[in-house]
Amino acid sequence: MTSIVFNGSYITKKNTGIGVVSKDLLNSLSAHKITSLIPKDLGIRGDIYIPNNLSPGSGFKSHLRRLSWLQNAVPKLMNNINAEYFLSPLLEAPLFTNIKSIVLAHDLIPIRYPSISFLTLYHLIYIPLILKQSRLILCNSVSTANDLNCFYKVPRHKLVPIKLGFNNKKYYPIKKTRQNFFLIIGRHNPHKNLERVIKAFAYAKINNYQLVFVGSFDKRYTPSLIQLIDTLNLRHLCVWKDWIDDEEKLSLLNECQALIIASLWEGFGLPALEAMACGTPVIASERGALPEVLGNYGYLVNPFNIESIAFAMNAVINDKKCFEKALHYGPLRAESFNWRDTARSIEKIIQEID
Repeated sequence: MTSIVFNGSYITKKNTGIGVVSKDLLNSLSAHKITSLIPKDLGIRGDIYIPNNLSPGSGFKSHLRRLSWLQNAVPKLMNNINAEYFLSPLLEAPLFTNIKSIVLAHDLIPIRYPSISFLTLYHLIYIPLILKQSRLILCNSVSTANDLNCFYKVPRHKLVPIKLGFNNKKYYPIKKTRQNFFLIIGRHNPHKNLERVIKAFAYAKINNYQLVFVGSFDKRYTPSLIQLIDTLNLRHLCVWKDWIDDEEKLSLLNECQALIIASLWEGFGLPALEAMACGTPVIASERGALPEVLGNYGYLVNPFNIESIAFAMNAVINDKKCFEKALHYGPLRAESFNWRDTARSIEKIIQEID
């Protein structure tokens, strides 16, 4: 039987994005086929424990430590247990070895929207090496596969789009009274398009509603958003929340008028999937992978057009059957994204790779 080592180094106690994907995918893989590498003291299943200071929450230095660990410690670990494949839920793996790596690509935001940062250099120097050496690149959407082929010229035969999942034990419809606010979940980076969302909210003239932002304060971007809100005289209508736990997130998703995810680009869009699972309307960008996730569900908008975003906000408010339709179609659509099927698909791909 094929022996697989799973890279769980991105899992933390407060997961977002890749950390959520890593943890949920690991929990869905067949335990007898997988040797998991995870940080200590997380309280989850682990076969080999690794230093906690490799996790992303420890900052820039942790990324360098993790890359060093991947290059030096992982090949020895795999050799000791005679493992055949290294499965990584992100584009990181040992280089310049004979290890058979299968990696999962999420998006190419740092290439589409470059900045002077470690992350951009990481995508310009390290990622091309990973893509070249990996046996297969799993892609979280057709959109991401197309980007890898376009920007990095990765051959199509190495790119395998797969459906990701969500945790249906955490996100589901609950009996909550809908409140007068729109919910935004995510970082405050420019590609999240929050400036246009704020301007659209002002343009929509819905002064008895609020915008609730869930995401960590970022000294590079958040102050300019707050300044814009003050310029538009919207401070009393905007609520800022930092990281929230699963229970509060479930409540907010079931209480809001709609989730807004009007990004300039998303490689997948997990919050949109979680909102669908709760039967919550979604206002989403027509660019990137969000149309793949939503299908015919929700309201697709032009993320560059403030009027388009504002129109969708008013459409949700004025559609008296909006929540009834969302409650019926959202969970049905979300059911087609589940980690069990994702895990079985990946195991089958690895089994048949040779």
